[in-house]
Amino acid sequence: MATITASYFLFLKSPSSSPSHTKRFIGNGKSRVQSLIRTRRTKSIGLSVMNAKSDVREENIVIVGGGIAGLAAALSLHRLGIGSLILEQAESLRTGGTSLTLFKNGWRVLDAIGVGNDLRTQFLEIQGMAVKSEDGRELRAFNFKEEDQSQEVRPVERRVLLETLAAQLPEDSLRFSSKVVKIEKTSNGDTLLELVDGSKLLAKIVIGCDGIRSPIAKWMGFAEPKYVGYCAFRGLAYYPDGQPYEPNVNYIYGRGLRVGYVPVSPTKVYWFICFNSSSPGPKITDPTVLKKQAKELVRNWPSELLNIVDSTPEDTVIRTPLVDRWLWPAISPAASVGRVVLVGDAWHPMTPNLGQGACCALEDAVVLAKKLAIAIKSQESSIEGALSSYGTERWPRIFPLTVRANLTGSVLQWDNPVVCSVRNNIVIPKLVRLGPMLEHTNFNFNSLYT
Repeated sequence: MATITASYFLFLKSPSSSPSHTKRFIGNGKSRVQSLIRTRRTKSIGLSVMNAKSDVREENIVIVGGGIAGLAAALSLHRLGIGSLILEQAESLRTGGTSLTLFKNGWRVLDAIGVGNDLRTQFLEIQGMAVKSEDGRELRAFNFKEEDQSQEVRPVERRVLLETLAAQLPEDSLRFSSKVVKIEKTSNGDTLLELVDGSKLLAKIVIGCDGIRSPIAKWMGFAEPKYVGYCAFRGLAYYPDGQPYEPNVNYIYGRGLRVGYVPVSPTKVYWFICFNSSSPGPKITDPTVLKKQAKELVRNWPSELLNIVDSTPEDTVIRTPLVDRWLWPAISPAASVGRVVLVGDAWHPMTPNLGQGACCALEDAVVLAKKLAIAIKSQESSIEGALSSYGTERWPRIFPLTVRANLTGSVLQWDNPVVCSVRNNIVIPKLVRLGPMLEHTNFNFNSLYT
C-alpha cells in the first residue's frame, strides 16, 4: 500500500533517521556462543520445562510472516551468515496485490542486501509528479531530480519483489501453510510456537513480521490498528501493446476523494482511489463488484481514469480500509519483549500517504539484522539488548512518519468545499515545496557488513 505516495502535505518535520544461528543462548541475559553455524539445523527435543508430552522442533531464529518485512529480514541475516526459518500462513508466497512505490531509502536497503539491480531492470524510474483537480486542471508539477538529485523513485510489483527476495534464500528457509495459533514463553526465555497443524516449534529468537493484524503484536500487548476514516481501491492496469503514460506520478484531488496512477513498467499502470467512509464497510471479494464500485466513484472525472480501470484485470482489483497505529512514548509497548521482536507493519502500521510503509519495513529489517548478528557473534553482547537497541533506534524514525502520513491523508481527504478550494488554489500551487518534504527518504545506511 505504499504507493498512495507523497501526496506531501506534511505539517510535521521528521528526522531523516535516528542516531547463522547460535547453538544455545544461556546466562542471565548474555549470549554465550558455543558454536556459530551458517546453515539452519533442527532437532526434536522433549520440552520438559513446559511439561509437554509431545516433541517439538527446535529453531534458533523463527520469522513469523513471509511478506516484505519477513523476507527482507531473513535475507539480511542470510547475507551475514545467519540462518532462519520463515513461517508463512499462506500456501505459497503472497504474490497477490498490486504495486508499491519505493523511494531512495528503500532502494538503498535493496542494494545493501543485493537485489536492487535485479529489480531496477524491470521497473520504470519515475521522473516527477503532477497534481490536478478533479476537473483536469493542473495545480502543480514537480521533478524529483530537480528537488533532490539523489532521489530514486520506482514502483515495484509486490509479486516480483517477494519472488526476488525469496529466490536469494536457501531452499529450506520458507515453510508454508504454517499459521501460528498459540504463543507461549518458556522458563528459560525461549518461545514456544504452536501451528495450525498442531506442530510445535521452540525458538530462541522470534521476529514478528506478520502484518497489521499481527498475532505476535497482540501477544506483546499492542492495540489493534485504528481505522483512519477512508478506504482505498487499488489495481494494476495491463496494456499488452504498451501503456501510453509518461513516467510520472499523477494525482487528482477532489472532495473526500482522490486518485493516483503511475506507470510501473512498459505494459502496466498502478492506480488507487481513496474515498471517505464512516466505517470500513463489509469485506467484498468479488472482483467484478469491486471494479464496478471503483468506476462509479470517478465516473465524472477525467476520462483517462475510466480507461485505466477498464484496462485492469479483475483479479488485481482490491479494496482495503486504511489503518495505522501510533507508538506513543511511554504508553505503547516496546518493539521487543525478551527475545521476541516486531518488524514492519506488525509493529508500526502506517497509512500509505508518504509511500513509506514498505521502505520503513526494509529499513527495519537491515537495522535489526545487523544488531542481531553482532550480538550473536559476540561473547559479550546480549540478544535482548540488541533487540531493545533496535527498537530504541527505530522509534524516533517511525513515530513521526506515522503521524505525518496520517495528517497528510486527513488533509487530502477533506470534503469541505471551502477548505478544498483553499487547498487547490493556494496551498498546492503556492505553498508546497517538494524538496523539504522528501527529507524523510534520507536513510543513512551505508553497508550491511560494517
